[in-house]
Amino acid sequence: MFTEEAKSSDITNAKHLFSTSIISGAAAGIICDIIFFPLDTLKTRLQSQHGFLKSGGYKQLYHGIGPVMMGSAPAAALFFITYEGLKEFLQPQILPQYHAFIHMGAASLGEMVACLIRVPVEVLKQRRQALLADVARLKLRTLFRGYGSTVLRDMPFGCIQMPLWEYFKVCWKQHVHHECTPLEGAYCGAASVAVSAAITTPLDVAKTRIMLSSTTADKKEVKISTMLKEVYRDNGPKGLFAGFLPRVGGFTISGFVFFGIYEQSREICASIFPYTSNQKNKT
Repeated sequence: MFTEEAKSSDITNAKHLFSTSIISGAAAGIICDIIFFPLDTLKTRLQSQHGFLKSGGYKQLYHGIGPVMMGSAPAAALFFITYEGLKEFLQPQILPQYHAFIHMGAASLGEMVACLIRVPVEVLKQRRQALLADVARLKLRTLFRGYGSTVLRDMPFGCIQMPLWEYFKVCWKQHVHHECTPLEGAYCGAASVAVSAAITTPLDVAKTRIMLSSTTADKKEVKISTMLKEVYRDNGPKGLFAGFLPRVGGFTISGFVFFGIYEQSREICASIFPYTSNQKNKT
């Protein structure tokens, strides 16, 4: 049973969690995407079916930054609002040994929600990165082309990354006998991102090719299974891991920066928005 005071505290905590997730997620998302945009451009061009040089090579590495500046912050904020909200609601009700399943579920749902913004932004960004000249304004159907493949890429990514990040932080906490500092959280984040990026590279290759396909391409031509078969047929296993080094290297460095900024922002927000755990509100 909850007392009136506990209910009031829960409402306050929910507001603070919402504010912290928006601020921390948005700050980490926009800063990282801008800093590491050139690496992302190189990765996109290496994976493009039009060829690296025809897609721009090493030129105009910030071409396509506009959509990212508009969509990166809200997409990251949406992910962490969903992720942290589900964690806050479910963890007090589940035994600690099962928390990894909560992290996986929360990350999966967070990715699905964030992709509602992320996919149109990615389509616009990657088509500009590959220097594709779209004469007409892209239709809504084209803007959301690749939603399924992006979710299929990002859900496994999130399911691996977030539980690993939480696990590494728990292991480090047990080792040093104190809560992770933002810097330590950043190292844990970088390690989790490196593993996730390496495993999901083939899905990223398929997603990139779908988004760079002709606007008149048939629906069957832009299925993730079709793309994976086509890439394997034309280039073998090497093609499925095109852009591996800039993807994994870039993601590892950006993961360090992202989680460092996120943890530091949360720490700052915690001093502005006092917070008490839901577990302490029960009587």
